[in-house]
Amino acid sequence: MRVIEYKVEPYFEGKKLISFLRGHVKISVRLLRSLKRVEGGIKINGENARTIDLLHGGDTVTLSIPEDESHSIPIEYELDVIYEDDDVLVINKPAMLPMHESHNHQGDTLANAVAGYLSKKGRSLAFRAVGRLDKGTSGLVICALNSHAAARLSGNFEKTYYAMATGRYEEKGTIDKPIFRPDPMKTYRTADDRGDRAVTHYEVLESTDGYSLLKIHLETGRTHQIRVHFAYLGTPLFGDRMYGEEHPLIGRQALHCGEVSFLHPVTGEKIELRAELPEDMKALRCLINKKG
Repeated sequence: MRVIEYKVEPYFEGKKLISFLRGHVKISVRLLRSLKRVEGGIKINGENARTIDLLHGGDTVTLSIPEDESHSIPIEYELDVIYEDDDVLVINKPAMLPMHESHNHQGDTLANAVAGYLSKKGRSLAFRAVGRLDKGTSGLVICALNSHAAARLSGNFEKTYYAMATGRYEEKGTIDKPIFRPDPMKTYRTADDRGDRAVTHYEVLESTDGYSLLKIHLETGRTHQIRVHFAYLGTPLFGDRMYGEEHPLIGRQALHCGEVSFLHPVTGEKIELRAELPEDMKALRCLINKKG
């Protein structure tokens, strides 16, 4: 059970509890309905409350949010935890670790690793990743530890990616090209005007002939967006077997989510986190720069 307390500001004097919960706490309609059904789910100054009750400045509103049980089998796995509190867990995911269990991956995913990590703390929580990374992409993954945090964080975060493209870029730019899924049974995507709008902004950090290290921000979040867009320009990412070619020094696409920022779902504090390039991308970068 996650118990969260809020102090009522004078602005809400005489206003209904629901206006505070929806306007200030920004609780979701779904969670509000759920809390109404939980004994003691919503309280004012320690007493059970109704959403029509009137507030006074200085009141304490308490929410008791039930924890959803994890359905993932816990496994032993050494997670690189970047940030953790009662509401948010941020992990630096290694490449080749899938996010979710699927037909091809049972018991070997980030969901299983997080279940194992939390079980050691006596907690069994549903895996709520805010956004996702491809199996072969490394970097920061935000996990919400309760339904309120998940609702508040959904779509309310910024990510910065770092990619190594097999071509020379000399200026920052934008790729604005729809992404289409030709076969609904396959994950493969292509740049095609029949698809959904997709916009990628990039900045050049370093480049030589046949190589660029790029800092990337996504305006949209389509599956495989960065990989598809740079393949569309004829410069697929190093090691991307689906959209380019294998590379002897990196066994996956050279793509890393290196920075995330978000407003904390409870405190409103701005959280900014960073994870440096992984060793395989560092090694590839070093080799290319030596040759250059």
